[in-house]
Amino acid sequence: MFIIWFAIIGLIVWAVTAAVRPGQNRGQASGSSAQDIARSRYARGEINKEQYEQLRKDLA
Repeated sequence: MFIIWFAIIGLIVWAVTAAVRPGQNRGQASGSSAQDIARSRYARGEINKEQYEQLRKDLA
């Protein structure tokens, strides 16, 4: 019986923490800064170094 209650409480804690931090591990979070988005686009190869540097200058 103790194990069942422990599992239920664990699921509730997991659900609350997942609801508090939406978007993590699912691509970009809605609260990402523009610099974070530019950095991740550069890391994925969507933009080249020159574009990345220009975005950094524009956002600074």
